[in-house]
Amino acid sequence: MGQRFSNPTARLMAGLVITLAGVGAFSWYALARIAGLRDLQTQLVDRNRRDSLELLRIEDDLNTLGLAMRDMVNGDEAYGLEAYQREFTRLRGDLEDALRREKELSPGERSPDRQAYFAKSLALFWNSVDQMFALAAKGQEKPARELVRTSLEPQQASLANNVARLLFENNESEERAAGRIQQIYAGVERNVYYFLAAAVIVIALTSLYLIRSNRRMFERLARLSAQRSDLARKLISMQEEVLRSISRELHDEFGQILTAIGAMLARAAKQQAPPAFRESLQEVREVAQATLEKTRSLYQSLHPAILDDGGLEQALTWYIPVFQKQTGIEVHYSKTGASAMVADGVAIHVYRVVQEALNNMAKHSKSQEAWVRLGLGPDHLQLEVEDHGVGLPGDHGRGIRRGIGMVAMRERAELLRGNIEFLRPSEGGTLVRLDVPLS
Repeated sequence: MGQRFSNPTARLMAGLVITLAGVGAFSWYALARIAGLRDLQTQLVDRNRRDSLELLRIEDDLNTLGLAMRDMVNGDEAYGLEAYQREFTRLRGDLEDALRREKELSPGERSPDRQAYFAKSLALFWNSVDQMFALAAKGQEKPARELVRTSLEPQQASLANNVARLLFENNESEERAAGRIQQIYAGVERNVYYFLAAAVIVIALTSLYLIRSNRRMFERLARLSAQRSDLARKLISMQEEVLRSISRELHDEFGQILTAIGAMLARAAKQQAPPAFRESLQEVREVAQATLEKTRSLYQSLHPAILDDGGLEQALTWYIPVFQKQTGIEVHYSKTGASAMVADGVAIHVYRVVQEALNNMAKHSKSQEAWVRLGLGPDHLQLEVEDHGVGLPGDHGRGIRRGIGMVAMRERAELLRGNIEFLRPSEGGTLVRLDVPLS
């Protein structure tokens, strides 16, 4: 018994499932890391940046207040301190709005106590500002300026330092976030390389397994094809031997018996006999002669003796008129090239291809005209059988595989180490082309 080969489908499906699972797991990991990176950028980096903008706004307002208080302490202006009240009111509203926004955007890692301390310090500062403007409203410019110098300016400086520290902390937080982002990118990049390496290894192993399985499968198919070709050769050879044996038996036995019967009936008819008996002898003789003719036609169709005696050309010259007489289809036969010795083993297969092609044409093409062309060369034979009828149904391949005759023609071409084609001429119909090496 031949070696059994296990079906690789189960292993390939398992490998495919594992590969898809690996791709899905890595995709989930990459998407999770990307989502975390997006959250980090949105919740921390972008929020810190917006918080820093609000702190810069607060710092700018405090610096503006510092410049205004410096002018108030110097007293170089002709107008009094009350003239600054409108600017302080505007800056106070802007600071309160900026402080409210900064409180909403403040990082989660910042202590709420520091936020409360800053808000309390700012409230004390505005109380001192209100006291200063109250003194200025009473005409006490000098105590008001002293209050600005001794209380407001230190409070403003403390607030500005506090804002500067918050900005510095925000910068440090952004640097730490940038480092984490770089770590995420580096980790994802490293894992991508790992995944690609694993994928390449899996693909290489799968490819090697497929190559090995395919090689074993093709080797088995090659052995089966060789066995099939050998079996087909033996079957066709056996068929031809059986047909030749039957043909000889019909020719040597039945043909001679019928010939002898006809001769005996002819001699009997020459003897003295009643007219009625002679007429009966004549009828029997005619029946015997018709049977002899049918027997000759039968053994010629099974295996034409002319093929053994005269070769392929004479066999075709004899068969084509017989085919025309039987079917009523006109066949144009032509031969080109110098006559070559075609071995009997080649001639019988070429003859059978002509027979099969013409019989298929008579059954299916609905054409009343055909062409048989034989081209002979010193080491090459080409045969063409063409008609302009219905043609092959649908795709050539599908139409060809349906007929046993077509399969037989292919088998005979392979036995001759030749090539056979089933084509559609430009005029329509079917063209059977057989190329056979004669060497």
